[in-house]
This record gives sequence, C-alpha cells and structure tokens, in this order.
Amino acid sequence: MAFASLQDLRKIEQEADWESRDLPRTMYEFTSRVATRHGDRNAISFQLLSAPTAKAETLSWRQFHERSVQAANLFRSLGVGEGDVVAYLLPICNEAAVTLIGGAMAGIANPINPLLMPEQIAAILRETGAKVLVTLRAFPKTDLPEKAAEAARLAPNVQTVLEVDLNRYLTPPKSWIVPLVRPKHKVEHKAQVMDFNRELDRQNTTLDFEDPPVDRVGAYFHTGGTTGMPKVAQHRISGMVYNGWLGQQLLFSEDDTIICPLPLFHVFACHVILMAMIASGAHVVFPTPQGYRGDGVFDNFWKLIERWKVTFIITVPTAISALMQRPVDADVSSVKTAFSGSSPLPVELFHRFEKASGVTIVEGYGLTEATCLVSCNPPGGTKKIGSVGLPLPYTRVRILARDNGGWRDCGADEVGEICVANPGVFSGNTYTDPSKNKDLFVDGDYLRTGDLGRIDSDGYLYITGRAKDLIIRGGHNIDPADIEEALSGHDAVAFAGAIGQPDAFAGELPCVYVELVAGADVTEEELMEFANGRIHERAAHPKYLEILDELPKTAVGKVFKPDLRRRAITRVFDATLEREGLDARVAQVVEDPKRGLVAEIEGPDAGDEARMTAVLGEFTVPWRKAG
Repeated sequence: MAFASLQDLRKIEQEADWESRDLPRTMYEFTSRVATRHGDRNAISFQLLSAPTAKAETLSWRQFHERSVQAANLFRSLGVGEGDVVAYLLPICNEAAVTLIGGAMAGIANPINPLLMPEQIAAILRETGAKVLVTLRAFPKTDLPEKAAEAARLAPNVQTVLEVDLNRYLTPPKSWIVPLVRPKHKVEHKAQVMDFNRELDRQNTTLDFEDPPVDRVGAYFHTGGTTGMPKVAQHRISGMVYNGWLGQQLLFSEDDTIICPLPLFHVFACHVILMAMIASGAHVVFPTPQGYRGDGVFDNFWKLIERWKVTFIITVPTAISALMQRPVDADVSSVKTAFSGSSPLPVELFHRFEKASGVTIVEGYGLTEATCLVSCNPPGGTKKIGSVGLPLPYTRVRILARDNGGWRDCGADEVGEICVANPGVFSGNTYTDPSKNKDLFVDGDYLRTGDLGRIDSDGYLYITGRAKDLIIRGGHNIDPADIEEALSGHDAVAFAGAIGQPDAFAGELPCVYVELVAGADVTEEELMEFANGRIHERAAHPKYLEILDELPKTAVGKVFKPDLRRRAITRVFDATLEREGLDARVAQVVEDPKRGLVAEIEGPDAGDEARMTAVLGEFTVPWRKAG
C-alpha cells in the first residue's frame, strides 16, 4: 500500500506486534521467499556503460537467489563462519549485490567505500577481522585493484582475495581490447587470489550448511572514513529485513522497476533499495559502476528511464541538481515518484525538478546507525516540502534537548537532537567498538543520531542540521542550513556548503562555498548580497563566500564539509601568519583522533613556538609544527 497519513502507519502497527509478524529470520530464508514467489521475474540489472542501448545483465529472482547461495557456500569453504567477515571493495555491479547477500548468509558482509585510501581500507579490514576480500581484477581506468592489493598487505588477517572481472559486461571489440591493455600492479600481500565468478560456478545452488533461525549480526557498514578511522556499525538480519519490509509494505510491488544509481557500499542502496526489492519482488536497475558519477549517466538518464520503463527514481539532492542542468529528452511517463535521501533537499530544487520532469519527489530520512530508514513523506498523501516525512511503522522519534544534565522532550517545532528507536536500532551495540557506544543512547533504546531537527504539530519530522555542524559564533548557535537554503534560491546556484571558519575573537564566523549551475555567470559579491537579503538573522550573514568549480562530495552525494573546513582553516591561518610577518604557512590540515582537525605548519618560523603560539593560540583550531 502507498500510505497517505499518520493514521495509515499506525493502522499497520495495530495489525500485529513487530515480533509476532511472520518475517524471515535469516538472509537465506529472506531470498528463498522471493525466489519462490517471483522466481522468473526480473530482479536486478546492471549495465557497465551508460548508453540506453548498452549491454546489460539481468538476473531473475531465482538466479539471484541461487548465485547468492553459491557465494555463501564459497565463503564457508574459505573458512567464514557466522561471526566471520566477508569484505567487499567493489564498484556497482551484480557481484556486489551477490556478495552482500551471500556474505550475510554465510557470516557478516562488510561493504567498503572504494574512494577511501588503502590505509583507511586496511584499517576497516583490521577492525572487522575480515577473512575474505572481494574486489576487482585489474581493469582500465580504475586504481581499485591496486588499492585493494595494498590494503590486503596492510591487513594480514585477509586470507583470500576474490577478483571480479568487469570485462564480462562488455561486448566485442571492447571486450577483446581489455586483456591487451589491462594494467599491472605490484602485489605484496600473502593472501590467496582467486577468480570470483569461476569459483562461484563450482558451488552448489542449495545451501551446504545449516541455517539456524536465530537473529544475528549480518553486516558491518562503516560511517565516514574519509578522514581518520571510521566507526563500524553493526546491522542485524532483523534490521535489514525491517528495511526491506518497509519498502514492500509502503512503496514497492512486484510490478515496479526502480533505477538506483547509488553505490552498493551505502545503506541507501543496500538496505532501503536492495532489501526492499527482495521483500517486494520488484526490479532494480543499477547503471554503470560509478552510478550517478559514471560517464554519461546524467546525459543519458532520462533515456535510461525510458529503456527500462522505470516507475521509481532513487536519487539524492546533488544528482537532482545535475539533472536539472539537462533537458528531459525521453518518455518518462512510466515514473510514479522520485525518492530522495542522504541530505536535505532545498525547496527551490524540489520545485525545479517537479516542474521540469512532472515527477513529484518524496523525501525520506535514515542513517547507518539505525540500519537506515526512519521516516518518509507519504507518497499518497500530504508531502511537506522540506520535511523528511512521518516516522515509519514501529519507529519512535523523540526530539530531545539537554536540561540540567539530563534530557527533556521538546515541544512542537522546537529544535533538538533527533533520537530514534526502531527494529533497525541495535540497542547498546550500534558500533563494533564498545567505547563508541558510550552516551549514544537515551532511556535505553533511543539512539542519539547527532542530527538536529523538529517535529511539527502534524507529526512531520524536519532535519535542521548536524549537532557537530552548528556554527558557534561567540556562543551563538547558527544553523548552516539557513545560509544554504537562502543561496539555493538563486538560479545560478547548484549547491552551497556553509561552515564555521576559525576566528580569533568569535571562535567561528559563518563562511559559505558555492557550486554554480553549468554555464552560470554570477559574481561572489552578487551572491553575498543575495544571501544577506534572505538571511533574517544578521549574525548568520556569511563573512566569506567563495565560488568553487565543484563542492567536495561523498560517494552518495552529500557535501563533504570536512574538506571545506580544511580549506577555510588553511586560508584563515595563512592570512593571519602573513599579516603578522611570520614566514610560515599551513602544510596540511589533518584529522587527529582526539583533537579533531589540526593545522600542521611549515616554514622557517614554524619552529618559533612562542611567536606561533602568540599568533595562532587565539584560535580554537589546534596547530602543530609539520614533520
């Protein structure tokens, strides 16, 4: 059913308690059910190239189930037990989905962001104790196999590396050329290297081991990791099934086709979409290894929708912005809805997309720590622009504020920290590192998300920012979303990222970086004037605005603010050192596990600790001599 109101959601809850619902207990049972119900229907399609006529591989639900079982059998044969980890470092491809499901059948699947550096990948492999790593065989235009080899060298716990050759997705003559130009890289690790698909073909399509119906951890997903050591969140099978059940119950049926150009190491694609496909029997299409970042995806996007007769578009705000710079040049009448997540959607962008495509966007909210889904706007009811919708069935959301050392519930429209309890929250055990679970929960089961938000009188949830992203100017809290929302109303602005730049007197001052729509012509002075005219709070007026060719973004399309903070720290510190006549400059800004971002200073005067302290000691951002 497509729910229309809060009453619809509560009615679902009243049908049965979550624990008493007839739901699969194991990943094997989960995929067995869809193979039985929808065996011959299309399950998952992947095309290596973005052209609407490019070769694609489509697996039926029976084939996907059998391939996942073969993967599970292979992993068990390599020594993976229920508590052991199968990591994968892969771009989008059918093998990534098979590894996720097969890994969760056999043990614990651990997707890793391919954009990380080898040292960070290795840190995750060591943290999780991964025995098996599934990654790419050397292939043109990617350094991923080289990264994987170095990461395996730095993580000696990895015993087996299974390689996926993307050449099988190509047709002649390109498929003939790849073996001739395949790059070579040094391999210094001691792990056994095997061909993934060749080894799968040797396995049975029925499970070789017992599958006890006991809920357990089925996946590890890391958060962050682009700087420092990421935190690793634990996802139980029940939480993964819960996300799939929500999609089947509220959004998708076996007649739907979903296009999802998002990476298969992120919970949005893995849990919100793939698990919902398994629960509903719908068909998901993954275009190109890099998804939205793939060559030609934006240019061909509307034609891909026409090719596959897509009914649901899965997207993020940065992708929506890019799509709005291209004409809708195909028949998209099959599309019912677009679902947007990962970060708040600016109001102006919402209207622009709806006007250009005729498709309404439904916003939702989730987070890795809760196995993902928390809330969603009603596809069949009132969609409040700027809201991430209503808390989903069996999900309870509280907005809490600090009060005399404790917590109090906020009133309607009062901003506080969003705290969540639902079947996806692993109470007390969210992270693999127990120390990171300290102070993470309120009243036992309510996970502190770190997101700031409010709930209106109708029960709709709004995200207003991140607690850690607040700009604190002289003790005054400024929400960066206010600045970003103001600038998003300018026709020339594709995206804005507001942060607090260091200031010797106020601690932080508002600063904003802007990415323009392709071909736009506007000055920084014009944008500053535009923003100040729409930001009502004078203290929130940005003190600095800079136009960048492109804002730094995560693989799932969020503006990556740590890079913006590094840029601002470097600019402010360098200007201060120059003004004070010191021959020194910022070499780099690094992440320190205990101190946060730290500026490393180089140059002849960098060793003059007394003078450096006198100049930089007024800032709250720490510094140290480089080297």
